[in-house]
Order: sequence, then structure tokens, then C-alpha cells
Amino acid sequence: MARRSGSKATRSSDRRPLKVWVAMGSDSDLPIMEEAVKVLNEFGIPCEVDVTSAHRTPEATARYARTAEQRGFGVIIVGAGHAAHLGGAVAANTTLPVIAVPLPSSSLQGLDALLSTVQMPGGVPVACMAIGKSGAMNAGLFAAQILATRDPELRRRLQRHKASMADKVLEKNRTLKNAAADRA
Repeated sequence: MARRSGSKATRSSDRRPLKVWVAMGSDSDLPIMEEAVKVLNEFGIPCEVDVTSAHRTPEATARYARTAEQRGFGVIIVGAGHAAHLGGAVAANTTLPVIAVPLPSSSLQGLDALLSTVQMPGGVPVACMAIGKSGAMNAGLFAAQILATRDPELRRRLQRHKASMADKVLEKNRTLKNAAADRA
């Protein structure tokens, strides 16, 4: 399952478009991992989505990770549940930043995946987000922030996004205060 998205190319200093590879262990993970894809699309960052497994397709997973940079990727986002080895399996085969999203796919509701992901051995870094949809959304934002270190336009879009979030909170506070004043 490969899907491509994004309209505005994020470019590195040598002007090649940078993409984000979004990988997950099962197609049942897609409803959660689509949150990362939505964020990447919002910022015009092209991405590819694949199902690959650290356990069931280890050779393919390693090959995807080893060739990610030459295929134009700048960041990798992985989603995995249960033992959640996908992040480590990918990180062991690349020097690109790997961001993991623990998925609530077991009876432990993602706690097992979270603990597995944050316990990476020294020398194999994997950034770990929150469990589930908010983690996937933050993974998309974190990937954008990593790419923005080399892309001033993307950095400006992220700054506008943060300002917009702040404006929404301030507006909600004004609405709350006005409603309280009306009840008084």
C-alpha cells in the first residue's frame, strides 16, 4: 500500500524536494496514522505511506529504511502497536530522524507500544510521540519542524499555524468571559 500526498515540495538546501515516509505495521493502523498525513498535507509536505512489518517483512522494512534517503525522504514516521519494534527496526537501518507513534492496538491500549518505543538502546534514537491520534498529529508537526530547519518558507507556515492556534484559544477565552459576564 503506497500512497503519495502533498502539493508544495519542501526543499533541502540543494533544492531537492524532501518527503516524509509514513510506515505502519498493519493497514488497520491507517485511521490513526492518517492524522500525520493530514498534517503533512496541510503544510504541503509530500509523503508516501506504506505497510511494512518489523516481524513479518523484516527484509523489506530494512530495505525501505536503508534506501529512504536516496529516495528523497528527510524524515520517517512509524506507527506500531504491541511490541512496537518498527521504529527501532527502521532506525537501525538509517541515519534519518525516526518519529514513532505508539498505537493502541492491544488490550493494554498502547501502553505496551509506548514503553517498547521509549526503551530504545543508546545509539538507536527514535523520537516517541503520544499514543494514538494526537501522537500521529504531533508526529506530522514534528516532521514538519525538522524539515523547516532547512526550509524558511515552511518555517513561516509553521509560525502562522502556531499563531492561529493561539488566536483560537484567546477567542475561546473571550467567549467564556463574555458568557460569564452575561450570566452575572
